[in-house]
Amino acid sequence: MPGMLTKIKDFVRSPQGRRTVDQARRASADPRRRAQAQRLLGRLRRR
Repeated sequence: MPGMLTKIKDFVRSPQGRRTVDQARRASADPRRRAQAQRLLGRLRRR
């Protein structure tokens, strides 16, 4: 039975996973999206 990390690696290597990673990279390059993510992480850390 494959472990969680193996499943994640398999997904990232798949075409859908590559598209998802590419979308995340483009979103992180956008200053507005980066600020939005920082606010979300800040809220999660305060809990």
